[in-house]
Amino acid sequence: MIHIAILGFGVVGGGITEVLEQNRAAVRRMVHDDIHVKYILDRLEFPDSPYGDRVVHDMSVIADDPEVSIVCETMGGVGAAYDFTMQAIRGGKSVVTSNKELVAKRGVEILAAAREMGVFYLCEASVGGGIPQIRGMRTSLAGDTIAAIDGIMNGTTNYILTRMRKDGATFADALAEAQTLGYAEANPAADVDGLDAQRKIMILTAIATNRLVDEKDVYTETMTKITPADMDAAARWGGTVKLLGSARIDKSNASLYVCPVFVPGSSPLAHIDDVYNGIRFVSPVTADVMFYGRGAGRLPTAGAVVSDVVAAACGLADRELPMEWEKAPEGYVRPFSENVFSYYVRVKADAVRETLEKASLVFGDIQPLLDSPEGYAEFITPPTQEAEAARAFADTTFAGLESRIRIMAP
Repeated sequence: MIHIAILGFGVVGGGITEVLEQNRAAVRRMVHDDIHVKYILDRLEFPDSPYGDRVVHDMSVIADDPEVSIVCETMGGVGAAYDFTMQAIRGGKSVVTSNKELVAKRGVEILAAAREMGVFYLCEASVGGGIPQIRGMRTSLAGDTIAAIDGIMNGTTNYILTRMRKDGATFADALAEAQTLGYAEANPAADVDGLDAQRKIMILTAIATNRLVDEKDVYTETMTKITPADMDAAARWGGTVKLLGSARIDKSNASLYVCPVFVPGSSPLAHIDDVYNGIRFVSPVTADVMFYGRGAGRLPTAGAVVSDVVAAACGLADRELPMEWEKAPEGYVRPFSENVFSYYVRVKADAVRETLEKASLVFGDIQPLLDSPEGYAEFITPPTQEAEAARAFADTTFAGLESRIRIMAP
């Protein structure tokens, strides 16, 4: 029998026991043994749970028990979760986690400790809920080079943008609906300000390159300023607005950023709605590959944790591309100001034609948007370096600037 422990018996931690019960036969076929939850670490008691008698409050009980070989960390945060993870690893136990913040901030040292102890640190559930894109990168794409990543990585923000597009809702109304349905937290800042997607693009880039960048080097922009007018403009242009986490990678450096962008209707990402996630990888060999599915939720995320438990227990993790991360060296991340984008621009103007003519003098060959609201000049710029665009938008021609949104880079 394989004994495991769960750290944190909340939404995901509780889901792990449910997945193990539902899929007991399938898990046994893979592992050739039963997986038994021996301990649950939590500050609370759970007298009404069938697992209530397994609750402990001291991590050393788990770390010092030689029968426990795998620990599932679903606590969240960096403080206690980091301490308990390192305690488990130093006790000779593999750790699987859904904690994207911990992986993004302390992944280098945790993975180094796991290598030193000859155990695994696995994080499938930290990105994309139940979508197996991390395992896909470490197996099916292991012989290829990832050149670009674009992903809808946050179900809350995608739900909000879907409601804005389909129903004409304002950001505030769509957010309130998401909170009522339990998709958004009371304080939604980590989602709507891009921090959640920021951590996920850091993790995916580290898997692709074995280099973990610092969060300060990832340009991250809020999506709270997106309006129904922006959604309407994107539709007239032939696409929609999505909050994407993106990376552009070459041999010597990388650029990582999170921001709302216009996504063309020709891209599969444009058609991913509600709480679903989609992550696109581009490589010179396999070209475009996309993973799609539920990016969050109790059972999808718990299922991803259990998949890592199975991988550690049956030896599958031994056959995957190693995660031997190092801290990205200084200068590895290109300044965001060097990136090149086309932009959607909306300017309130008394003289629309004159404003468009002046915009063409600033940017060159612009493409005016058709059917613009009266009193507004709308256009798409040619590809322009971010730094140059920032200087251009400071021109008095754009004194009535209401919106500028990047177009998804190719």
